[in-house]
Amino acid sequence: MKSNTQRVLISGNEAVGAGALRAGVRAYYGYPITPQNELTAYMAQHMPDVGGVFVQAESELAAVNMVFGSAATGVRTMTSSSSPGISLKQEGISYLAGCELPAVIVNVQRAGPGLGNIAPAQADYWQATRGGGHGDYRTPVLAPYTVQECYDCMPIAFDIADRYRTPVLVLSDGRLGQMMEATELHDFEPATDLPPKDWALDGCKGRAPRRILSLMLKEKELEELNLRLQARYKEIEANETRYETYQADDADLWLVAYGSSARICKKAMRLARAEGLKVGLMRPITLWPYPSAPIAQAAGRGAKFLVVEMSAGQMVEDVRLAVEGRSAVEFTGKMGGFVPEVTTVLNLARKMLGG
Repeated sequence: MKSNTQRVLISGNEAVGAGALRAGVRAYYGYPITPQNELTAYMAQHMPDVGGVFVQAESELAAVNMVFGSAATGVRTMTSSSSPGISLKQEGISYLAGCELPAVIVNVQRAGPGLGNIAPAQADYWQATRGGGHGDYRTPVLAPYTVQECYDCMPIAFDIADRYRTPVLVLSDGRLGQMMEATELHDFEPATDLPPKDWALDGCKGRAPRRILSLMLKEKELEELNLRLQARYKEIEANETRYETYQADDADLWLVAYGSSARICKKAMRLARAEGLKVGLMRPITLWPYPSAPIAQAAGRGAKFLVVEMSAGQMVEDVRLAVEGRSAVEFTGKMGGFVPEVTTVLNLARKMLGG
C-alpha cells in the first residue's frame, strides 16, 4: 500500500475521527454533547472529503436509528456521544445486536450519574461491558489510553464489527478526548479475513429479498438467534482479547487500570521501581472480552493487585472474579470528574508491599 503518513498534533477526539476515516467509515450520525464535540465537528468537516454521509441528528435516539439504517446496507457506520447520550442510545444498540449488524459506537465518558458534569470519568464500565440494554447480548469494548491509540484502535473496532456482525464500543473519557499529543496518521493494512456482507440490504433485483429484524414471536426462532449470538461471543472471547503488561513478570504487585487511569499508574509504577518495589502494570485494551487469564496466572504465583479507576469501583469486580480469592485485591478511585493522583497510587503500593 502506498504510504500516506502525517505526524500531527491532534486531540484524542479528533484522532478517533481520523482513524475512523482511514478505516473506511462512510456514514456518521451524531448529536452534540460535551466532552466529545470535537469528534462530531471533525466528522462534519472531513466526511465530505471521502464521499461519506454526515448527519447531525435531532437527538441521540435519532442518531443511533440512523446508524441502524446505514449498517443494514453494509456500509461502515458509526456514532459517538458522551455518557448520558450513550444511555439514550442503548435501545438502538440492543437492536443492532439483535439484528446482527456491525457498527461502532464511541463513548467519551463524563461524570455522572444523571447529567453530572463535563469532567472525565470511567463510571460507564458496567454499562459498556454488560451489554447496557435489554437482552442477552454483549458488545466488544476497546479502551485506548493515548491519542495515538485513539487513532489506531478504530480499524480494529470496525474489523471486529464486520468479522462478527456486532456493534463495537470504543470507551474513551473526557480527559483523553480533550488532550493533544503528537500522533502519526498512517494508512491501515486492510483485513483479509472479513466475511462477505451477503446479508446486506443492497437491492434485490435479480435475487430473493432479504430481511433484517429482531422481532421473532416464535420462541424457537428467538432461541436459535440467542444461541447463535452466544456462540459468536465465545469466539470473540477466544480471538479478540487484548491487553498490555509493563514490568509485570517479576512484580509482587500489579496495578490494573485502563484509559487515562493507566497513564497515571504507569508513572506510579516507574516511581515505585525507582524505590526498589516490584510493581508492574496490566492494562486491558479490551474491557470485554476481559483479559482474565494473565490476572489469574499472576494471582496463582502470589501477586497482589491494586485497581485504579475514575469511578467508585467497577472494573475491580472483573479483577476479583479473575483472582477468585487467591490473592489480595485493593481498589482506589475518584468520582465526580476528579482524576486519581500518582502519589495516592504510589502510597497504596508501598502499603500493600509492606513499605
